[in-house]
Amino acid sequence: MKGRPEVLPDGSTSSRMTTPAIENLALRLPDWMGSIRLRLTVLYSIVLFGLAAMVVGGLYLALAARLDDTAVSDSRRAVHVQPNADGSVEITEVEVSDLTTLEEAANRRALQLLRSYSFAAVGLLFVASLGVGWFIAGRVLAPIDRITAVARDIQATDLSRRIRLRGPRDELKDLADTFDGMLGRLDEAFEQQRRFIQEASHELRNPLAVIRTNVDVALADPDATPEELRAMAEVVSRSVSRMAVLVDDLLTYAREGAPARTQGPVALEDVAGETVAEFSAPAAARGLELVGADDGSAPTVVGDRTALRQAVANLVANAVRLAPTGTTVRVATGRDGPWAWIAVDDDGPGIAPEDRDRVFERFWRGDRARARAEGRSGLGLAIVRQIAETHRGEVRLAANARGGSTFTLWLPLAGSAVESDAADTTDPTLPGLPAVPGLRTSRGRPAARRRPASTPPRRPAPPPDEPPTEPIPAVSEEEPPLHEPATEPVPVARRRPTAAPDGTDESEPVADEPATEPVPVARTRPPSGPTEGTTGVYGPSEPAPPRRPS
Repeated sequence: MKGRPEVLPDGSTSSRMTTPAIENLALRLPDWMGSIRLRLTVLYSIVLFGLAAMVVGGLYLALAARLDDTAVSDSRRAVHVQPNADGSVEITEVEVSDLTTLEEAANRRALQLLRSYSFAAVGLLFVASLGVGWFIAGRVLAPIDRITAVARDIQATDLSRRIRLRGPRDELKDLADTFDGMLGRLDEAFEQQRRFIQEASHELRNPLAVIRTNVDVALADPDATPEELRAMAEVVSRSVSRMAVLVDDLLTYAREGAPARTQGPVALEDVAGETVAEFSAPAAARGLELVGADDGSAPTVVGDRTALRQAVANLVANAVRLAPTGTTVRVATGRDGPWAWIAVDDDGPGIAPEDRDRVFERFWRGDRARARAEGRSGLGLAIVRQIAETHRGEVRLAANARGGSTFTLWLPLAGSAVESDAADTTDPTLPGLPAVPGLRTSRGRPAARRRPASTPPRRPAPPPDEPPTEPIPAVSEEEPPLHEPATEPVPVARRRPTAAPDGTDESEPVADEPATEPVPVARTRPPSGPTEGTTGVYGPSEPAPPRRPS
């Protein structure tokens, strides 16, 4: 019967030949005959049978070689034992002409008995090994059956099932734990995907509703004037622009969730300089001064230059859009231990303390009405956090003493223990931060948190006899020292009352309405260093207030 190449599950062919008869026979076999349990049982039994046969065969050959046909006595008289029918035994003496013949007969008899008993023992051992092997294989493979049962019960809408295998730390326990870990990651990814789709659908529904309403009104009014149609078209155009911005940000967010595409050395000083040059014109148009500075350390990280450039651009864009006219936006870079940082600092309006933990969430906007009017998607800071985490870093928000905010992007330095995966036994945190309970790391990388930390990364103060590690802006001597409260007017987020359709008061936060009420503000006493008038940079060491970015 002519065979044909075997087709593997992945579509490739194997050099092994199969025949239709073998395939049909395999299909007719019951499931248990093709199981790993049966194969392990047969394998155990064959191995045990082979070992037993070798032992018995060796004993048989050794005994046969040791038997000697030499007569053990010179006497030629032998005793013949004859059993009778009534159970009695008749013993008679006979003459033996050849003692050698007698010894040979006795040896053959002994070897025959040994052979018969050995075959019977090995046969019984093989049968018993099948049963014992089946039982042992079942016990060994029981965790796999449990894994299979859990995998069959799992559905795409419910990934909460876990194996939670108990027992010694063996290969099957590792397999079950790995499976549980995979389920946990899948559950989290599916949950994020569902939440992301719901939020994106909600954000897209509003402009679509506006477009549909205006189109329906235009179609229902045959007497609409060109001015009315133009006004409706402008509304539709603005809604389409909002949707385009949102879709672009959604694509960026999804793309940045994947691993970095181009890995290479990136000089943060160059990234900061390019960003300052790009946003200088928009900042000047709003009456802002956009400056950049560094501490001279020239930090370099390994990552995707385009992604890091976009993260810094998002931070600077927020600062330029929200900072009060006549203030300064600063972009600074530096390093601290194995970490590099790039900070964007402004003079207001800041972010309310209760909102600092939410600014990095998707679609969060401080002033929703204003954000929608400006066509913002609410994904800018979420993209920044995602880029930071894909580069094994973190983005932090701090309030500064001038009523503004400082966003600091922390990244592992190129060649550092954090970046090179060499520090597998350490548990580092970001510089200046106390150890956080439960904050573990994987191979020296900062652990990603579900909730962005609001604690500002305070840089350790330099020793008194050493110069500051970064430029410090000049501050008047009349200012109080650190932690001494000063009552000065600070912009405070107000709520502008708006009338809801049902008559209720739906107030929305407004970030750009300052209220001059006394608020304790921590100030910093400048160390001896730059003189008055020096252009300084508020780096990540300064705590800072709130502002409402998109």
